[in-house]
Order: sequence, then C-alpha cells, then structure tokens
Amino acid sequence: MTDEEAGRVRDFVGYGRNPPDPRWPEGAHVAVNFVINYEEGGELAVPDGDPASETGLTEGSTAGVKGRDFGAESMFEYGSRVGFWRLHRIFTRRKLPCTIFAIARALERNPEACAAMREADWDVAGHGNRWEIHGNFTEDHERKQIQLATESITRTIGTRPLGWYSRYAPSLHTRKLLLEAGYEYDSETYNDELPYWVKVGTRRQLVVPYSLTHNDVRFARMGMTSGDEYLAYIRNAVQCVLEEDSPRMLSFGLHNRIIAHPGRALGLAKALDWLSGQPRVWITRRIDIARHWKRMHP
Repeated sequence: MTDEEAGRVRDFVGYGRNPPDPRWPEGAHVAVNFVINYEEGGELAVPDGDPASETGLTEGSTAGVKGRDFGAESMFEYGSRVGFWRLHRIFTRRKLPCTIFAIARALERNPEACAAMREADWDVAGHGNRWEIHGNFTEDHERKQIQLATESITRTIGTRPLGWYSRYAPSLHTRKLLLEAGYEYDSETYNDELPYWVKVGTRRQLVVPYSLTHNDVRFARMGMTSGDEYLAYIRNAVQCVLEEDSPRMLSFGLHNRIIAHPGRALGLAKALDWLSGQPRVWITRRIDIARHWKRMHP
C-alpha cells in the first residue's frame, strides 16, 4: 500500500498562514476537548495470558520486576476502581462534557463505569480492543482488532463508536481500515490544531488531531508534580490561543490512573472552573467538533 492509498502523504504546510475560520458555536475562539483514556483492564497482564505485565504510564515502571508486576497491576486497578469515579464527579458536577478513548476489554470489565458514561452522555471513541500499539500489526490482524473493539464497545455502551484513536501510533493501514469499518473521523495524528480532510485512496476521511503535549502523561514522564502546575499549564495553553492565534481547537488527554490522584485532580477541577468562566471557550465532545466541521467545512 502506498502513502497515497493509506491517506498518509506527509504534509509540512497544512493550512499555513491562513487557516480557515472554524466558526465555532456562539462565536467561540477555541474549542476545548477533554479526553479520558479508559485503558485499565485492557493492558498486558499475566492473568490474561501475556508473558509480562504492562508498565507503560505507571509510576513504578523503574522497578526491576520481570514477568508479573503486582505493583503495576494495582496501579491500573486504581484507575478503574477510584480514578475514573473522581474524574466522573469532577466533570458531571460541573455539567461539562468530555470524550472517552475506550479500550474495549477495559469497558467489558466495568459495566458500572459504562453506565456512568451513558448517563453523562459522553461520546465513546475506539482506542483499541486491547491497549496495544497498532503500528506493529499486520493488516489482517489490525482489521480483526478494530472489528472486535467496535462490536464490543457497541455492546457495552449501547451505541457504536464513531471516532478512533490508536495507542500512540497507527499503522499504514489504520486509516483505510477505519473507513471500511464506518468511522466518522480518526484522531491518528498530532500535526495540527484544527480538523482537516485527507484523501484515502478514492475516499476522504476527516481527521480531528490529538495532542500528547497537552496530556497528563507529563506527570508520569516529564516532571510535572502538582495540580497547580497542571492548572497553569492548561490555562497558559488556552490563553495563548485566545490572545495570539486565530480560532482553533485544543485537546487535553487524561488518564484515570494518572491525573485522578487527589494532589493532581484538584488542579484539573480548578482548570475546568476557570475555563467555564471564559466566554470565548467552547468545552465540547470530540464527536461534536467532528460534526461541526463537517457542516461548516464539508
């Protein structure tokens, strides 16, 4: 498969100096989307038949444990047992929407969390059948994993996922396979702050870019330590766009097992309170951004 057929031709220009006006609702200048990555229960785990425990995005991964790591297992369990519910309270008490990037197997293991997502009317996008990097998959294996994830999320949530984001890196085939599976958009890139269309063979796909820079992985990997730092980081990002840039969107990624710890979560709560007071900020779901773009820029 060529880059053209896969929708993967590299573009170093993008919208350039004249990006389109998104025409966000009610004259908003920046669309803000918070994404909760729900992965706990879909990671590598010895009880699930894997040779070793997953230690990615845990805070004990420097330990010299080979094979099964009970410390890492418990950190993932914290995310679904405690962390998700703290984030759920923070968003629902403020009546603010968010998006779930969902690992299908993780949802299967927590029906109560699935019910809470439905009740909150959060949009649930596919994030994989398991928490694995698709960039290493063969085309046939990836097609099957996307199918399994789509069918599973449809069962647990009650509606099929309409958007998709793979763990970190997609494969050359991912975008074509998502179109075949009926996805309205994908977030398989970090290269812009506005949605855009790509040609995938003879078809077109809407891309709603994601960000790892504005992501709570900074707590696990990059030295951020407190909720106050997170508050300042998010506020600065939004203020920069409000003061310096043409209208755009910002994505903020969250993890139940990372930012939901109390010393960090309060910073998120304060950031949401500050954002709620900004008249030119539209806090919204990812599917709403995608559908707005399709209407305004078909």
